[in-house]
Amino acid sequence: MNLNHIKVCARCNLRYDWRKSPSSMKMTYCSSLCEKADLGFTVEALLRYERATPEAEAATPAV
Repeated sequence: MNLNHIKVCARCNLRYDWRKSPSSMKMTYCSSLCEKADLGFTVEALLRYERATPEAEAATPAV
């Protein structure tokens, strides 16, 4: 076992092998759940997020 691959999660303080972490921020969080709990979002969700353009918002009728 190579201890260079072991990190401590910034959220839960568990030790984990960063290469096996499903988190987008592998070197910081042991899982996507810890990433989301600590940041309030995941980096993957942020990268997929598309803001509505002002034209699209204006075209939507107000209720």
